[in-house]
Amino acid sequence: MTTIKDILNFFESFAPAETAMDFDNCGLLVGDKGTPVTKALVTLDITADVVSEAETMGCELIISHHPVIFQPIKRMNTRSVPYLLARSGIAAVCMHTNLDLSEEFGVNRCLAEAVGIKNAVKSKLGECMMTGRLDKPMSAKEFAENVKNALGCDGLRYTDCGREIKTAAVACGAGGSDIFAAAAEGVDALVTGEIKHHEINAANELGVSVVDSGHFKSEDVVILPLIKRLEGKFAEITFTKSKTYSDNMKYL
Repeated sequence: MTTIKDILNFFESFAPAETAMDFDNCGLLVGDKGTPVTKALVTLDITADVVSEAETMGCELIISHHPVIFQPIKRMNTRSVPYLLARSGIAAVCMHTNLDLSEEFGVNRCLAEAVGIKNAVKSKLGECMMTGRLDKPMSAKEFAENVKNALGCDGLRYTDCGREIKTAAVACGAGGSDIFAAAAEGVDALVTGEIKHHEINAANELGVSVVDSGHFKSEDVVILPLIKRLEGKFAEITFTKSKTYSDNMKYL
């Protein structure tokens, strides 16, 4: 019988916990390593609805990207997600920045491949960034439209610095701070999930176009490839992507 420990060991082969950033909280956050697993729900975040979904499906485990416990817990009410997980007897494995940073298989790798960045390599300058080339040059607007379609975005923000996009960087999630590294790497554009106002100003001054796809869309791209990878290792476990989780962002 496959246990949570077996799944954790598999994650160590391509996203070791020790590679997570020092502020992070990764690994088995709820439950016991010895728990047998036959069904697992995979999601970007664990919410109360996701716990209910997993319980209805008979899952012993939820695998998520974002940690269900991030800061020290000082109080737990009956509506809190860790309480709901424990009450339902469902374990939580959370793989965050260690999965972001995995060069072999991680969020940035999946993001780069999805938006058409070829032969992406981990940046030596960016904290959480990969860089590569496009198959053919395109305008900033064309590139933004390509990202929108590739990630299934209902809307996104982009800037156009006036030059063709031949090379690009990806920094999933809140990766806007990597704009300075992207400029130092000499790429034409940065695809990220969140970028702050002063970072947009810096991008304009540095001549790097920006595509801001939203945090959820920039990272949800890893879930289906992760399920495929897990299924290839653990054929005896049913892995399912959550149907209830969304960031619920709407665009006018």
